[in-house]
Amino acid sequence: MDPIRNPYAPGAGQRPPELAGRDEQLDRFQVVLERIQRGRPERSMILTGLRGVGKTVLLNALRSTAVRARWGTGKFEARPDQALRRPLAAALHMAVRELGHPRGDELDHVLGVIKAFAQKDQPGAKLRDRWNPGIDVPAIAGRADSGDIEIDLVELLTDVGGLAADVGKGVAVFIDEMQDLGAEDISAICAACHELSQTALPVIIVGAGLPHLPAVLSASKSYSERLFRYNRIDRLDRENAEKALRMPAQDEDADFSPEALEALYAATGGYPYFIQAYGKAVWDHAPTTPITDEDVRVAAPEAEEELAVGFFGSRYERATPGEREYLRAMADLGVRAATEDPDSVDAIESVATADVATHLDRKPQSLSPARDALLKKGLIYSGERGRIAFTVPHFGRYLRAQA
Repeated sequence: MDPIRNPYAPGAGQRPPELAGRDEQLDRFQVVLERIQRGRPERSMILTGLRGVGKTVLLNALRSTAVRARWGTGKFEARPDQALRRPLAAALHMAVRELGHPRGDELDHVLGVIKAFAQKDQPGAKLRDRWNPGIDVPAIAGRADSGDIEIDLVELLTDVGGLAADVGKGVAVFIDEMQDLGAEDISAICAACHELSQTALPVIIVGAGLPHLPAVLSASKSYSERLFRYNRIDRLDRENAEKALRMPAQDEDADFSPEALEALYAATGGYPYFIQAYGKAVWDHAPTTPITDEDVRVAAPEAEEELAVGFFGSRYERATPGEREYLRAMADLGVRAATEDPDSVDAIESVATADVATHLDRKPQSLSPARDALLKKGLIYSGERGRIAFTVPHFGRYLRAQA
């Protein structure tokens, strides 16, 4: 079929033509925005899930919802090697500009506070060498510049929230890969959300991260489970997976046979990124509509090669030889658990760390460096004490195929 009309979009954070299976989260967020805007108590939101389930896509969709509600919004992606101040200041700068506050003096004051907050992470730097966040007003001394990130963030978001309340709007900050923030920054965000919930200021944090993000937040502040509304983003069920495939095709006057849909669900497992990758490959290979299971069989090697290079391989290459040995042991052990009970959590190949050591005939302590490095690189996560799993769905299957 015509590749120019191919509707599928496999890409990191790229919105698919049909955002299937996420209506509940979008509707819930709309309620959160309206409640906050009316001064009702409401919690910030956390999205968690494996890679490839569409967390970034959903985060962007939620931001679009806030923009349509005329809120001020800003977004950034956390990185392990970057402190919170600069990216958050840039996000809040954008959000404050979107608010369009009519009184320039109050706007300038808040922008000055944002600038003071941003520049505080450069102790000892001369004035001419300080990073300039692109804010033309002078920094406000004595506000959000104490050097204690927890104190400063509370003061900063309080001032931003007051500005938003003046115009009857709100501010939403969206943080992707939130689990990569440092421990102090996570603690500061929890403290700030706690303060905002007590003052009913219209500011909300929406974070997205890997499945262990709730544990990261809980380790920072014991009350974090009451601060956030947690939403687990999972693979699509059969109905929504078919919707994600069929609706874009039907918009281009094409469709799939029932056998093709069954074969695609078996191949993708309902993971949105895989659906887009297989959908694109099958469309390009199919001679005509309806697309058949034979078309899926012919196109599958191309889709698998695309995933092997762009989705799995790029992550595997980041691991050292010792870390790869650890990953392959997880894959060997995971297939047994998944085979015994494919409907359980072990279908994502969760394994015990003690079993990995036994499988490699090594002492558990000797494997700690490799395990910790893989955790920091975001290739594995620990959902419960003594167990680990891949952050990437079907990663174990990929490693076994490579072997």
